[in-house]
Amino acid sequence: MLYGRAREERQISQLLEDARTGSSGSLAIVAEPGVGKSALLDRAANMVDDSWQVLRCTGVECESELPFAGLQLLLAGAMDRLAALPPLQAAAVRGAFGLDGSPRTEDRFLVGLGTLSLLAELSAAGPVLVLVDDAHWVDQPSIEAMLFVARRLGAEGVVVLFAARTEFAAQGLTELRLGPLDPQASRALLAETVPKLAPETRDRVLAEAAGNPLALLEMPGMNLDLLPVGPLPLPDRLRSGYQCHLLDQPESIRTALLVVAAEETGDLALVLRVLTGLGLTEEVLAATEPTGMLTVSELTIAFRHPLRRAAVYQSATFTQRRAVHAAIAAAITDDPDRRAWHLAGAASGPDEEVAAALQVAAENACARTGYATAAVALERSARLTPDPADRVRRLVLAVEAAADAGRPERALGLITETKRLATDPIAAARLAGVQARIEFDRGALQVAYELLLTAAVRVATVEPEMAAKMLVEAAQTAWTTGDLAGVRAARARLAELPTSPLLADMITVIDGPLALHSVDPVTGVQLIRANVARIKAVSGGPPAMRFTMAVQSIIASDLGVAREILAGLAIECREQGMVGWLPTVGCGLGMAELLLGRFREAEVALTDALRIAEDISQPGQVCQVHSVLSILAAIRGDEAACRDFARRALRQADRGFNSIGAARSGWALALLDLGSGRHEAAVDRLEAIHRDPNHALGQWIHLLSDYVEAAVRLRRPERAREPMALLEQWSAATGSAWVRAHELRCRAMLDDDGALFAQALKVHVAEGRWFDQARTGLLYGEWLRRERYLTEARSELRMALEIFERLHAHPWAERARNELRAAGVGVIDTAASDRTPSDLAALLTSQELQVVRLAAAGATNKEIGAQLFLSPKTVGNHLYRAYPKLGVTSRVALARLQLD
Repeated sequence: MLYGRAREERQISQLLEDARTGSSGSLAIVAEPGVGKSALLDRAANMVDDSWQVLRCTGVECESELPFAGLQLLLAGAMDRLAALPPLQAAAVRGAFGLDGSPRTEDRFLVGLGTLSLLAELSAAGPVLVLVDDAHWVDQPSIEAMLFVARRLGAEGVVVLFAARTEFAAQGLTELRLGPLDPQASRALLAETVPKLAPETRDRVLAEAAGNPLALLEMPGMNLDLLPVGPLPLPDRLRSGYQCHLLDQPESIRTALLVVAAEETGDLALVLRVLTGLGLTEEVLAATEPTGMLTVSELTIAFRHPLRRAAVYQSATFTQRRAVHAAIAAAITDDPDRRAWHLAGAASGPDEEVAAALQVAAENACARTGYATAAVALERSARLTPDPADRVRRLVLAVEAAADAGRPERALGLITETKRLATDPIAAARLAGVQARIEFDRGALQVAYELLLTAAVRVATVEPEMAAKMLVEAAQTAWTTGDLAGVRAARARLAELPTSPLLADMITVIDGPLALHSVDPVTGVQLIRANVARIKAVSGGPPAMRFTMAVQSIIASDLGVAREILAGLAIECREQGMVGWLPTVGCGLGMAELLLGRFREAEVALTDALRIAEDISQPGQVCQVHSVLSILAAIRGDEAACRDFARRALRQADRGFNSIGAARSGWALALLDLGSGRHEAAVDRLEAIHRDPNHALGQWIHLLSDYVEAAVRLRRPERAREPMALLEQWSAATGSAWVRAHELRCRAMLDDDGALFAQALKVHVAEGRWFDQARTGLLYGEWLRRERYLTEARSELRMALEIFERLHAHPWAERARNELRAAGVGVIDTAASDRTPSDLAALLTSQELQVVRLAAAGATNKEIGAQLFLSPKTVGNHLYRAYPKLGVTSRVALARLQLD
């Protein structure tokens, strides 16, 4: 029975009840030590019957740097199901756990997907309860995989409960914060467990425990007079109480307890070997039983509570801990990484052999994407390194690993320390590169640019290839902020480096976008297209370069090319488990789809990119996705969503984070104004955006077109002259038909020329640009009505209205309705006799549409889940909901639908 936790029990009970009917859920129980987190997990385990499968693991402080140790413990009983997983996922899990000589995985999120699929497989036999205790001490790769799973649960019938201290970050999970027990519950608990406690002792315990259940249970058995006096934090008081209890134990028992505290796996056989190495016998473990500190099973041994473990370890002297770690290292014969950690615990000063072993352990951790583990191992390795140059080298590696692990503060602290020691210019440049990356993510783009430029200059003569890469990064950083002078300065430094084929390629990557700012951008367009063709001709290639080429294709108005590159890259990232790239690629793909007028496809790509970016903590990409979503919301007339997305993106832009994102959000707000008839506000916004020279490029054709329309509708055509001139220039430079159509439409507005509207419409139709066609059709219909060609006006306006409604472009649809009324149409009915592909797609959520399209193409639920990072059960649930919406009952029927 739990005292004072009725509300919490009801919340857990509801999750379990939902899981019995096929729904999944997760909860993070967060509290200070001793408040009852573990007791709630035990209560959850007792709430389920034999139809449930219960998986459980407990984080251990000494084990927190061993990659995937916690996950391996959690899934130990499920390894026989690995064969049922998609091969890539099964290989990732085997690699993470070092099973069967499998190659170690390079993506921890693929391990998370494998874990999700494994739990889904288990749930086929009944609901599954996953209990993760002391999650704050679970190793980082394991906890990332577990959180990845918890955020993607759907229809599997799986419940995941985390118990952790308050510092635990469970982003995206429902959080249950436990407070102390109230006085009534505290008294009831004490009366139940220690009914004969003397009144004065009971009052002292109630006062000292302050509602902490563990203290209420443990303090009555201690000598309270030995506890420290004063307002110490309760965990310290408990720890002190345990330590006082230990002082009464014989040295052999204290040593045995220290071995269990220092050996992180709870392997009973290993503990016995260590005790033998220390000259103790098996009987000493039996002698620990009266202390009540340990629980022993057939194969494992563990402390009853982490505070007891901490108390034992911290009460030992440094010499005692060293001796025990040395004995553990000597007893480990099959795990060199763990042995290295214990050797480090036994070291009393610099030791190259131990330092080298830790570096190998760090390299193994990196191979398994355990960058947090690697960072700690490398830092400890550096501290133990006798040679100053090797120490700096390992500190630099620790800095890079800490940054890769998403620990920028730790990386910056190490950078400050290492800079004082680094005399080698290459080491200093690597430090500057990491610091620049961190400053970029923080929004200090100018600082990042200067760091890269300065470091590149310093290594230009000794490592020109490194210098070239840093200068390209500097140029891209400057481009992001709209600092063209900074781009040119980086380009000038790049030209000073020794010539090589690699250097020539890097120079053209910068030269293409820069040439777009010349008097005639045709050279820039040609350079970009040549670069893109060269990269496309090479099979594969680095994702960074291919993504850069896709972005440059958008800048050069080659939207179809950009979409092709990004769609292929997205598939490759999914197939190879490169989850970290997916938000970046998905955001770019979403922008390309939006500019192509494929709004539903854009929403699918952006929603997926946002979900993954939030899951893996990429705030920069979250900002970028928000900026594109703000445009989509503006087109649909969703003012609240548009302003919310724009506000989030502009908040980062105010810190100088990304001028492109700021321009997108500003354009979205202007588009919202234009659609709502606030023409002056729209013109003012578009002029403000347009003042930045980086926003007068081919990627902003639609913005220029909106600029012209807003100025004409405001009856201020003189304000449209500059954007009109730029449209004409870009049309000539790119030779793109869709850009030519915008040029024709805008010239038609300025010249009041119906023939030009008609020409623009023909191009839109040929290019399949539905939204652009409807926008031009609306303008042409207005012109025809003004000229009294009412029959023709009604035809164009009806067609525009039908497209707007199908695309859910509500402000534009309302304008078309108003124009139809003005043209003498009384009752407006634009319902199509048959549903179009876009109509069908509009019935589904973004995730349902992704699932249905893959299912229609013949993919199984497992294959779909592998691509979308969902469990097969959740895929099946999406199909179950989609079938009635589409009026079908089988996959065969899906294949007959047109959903593109």
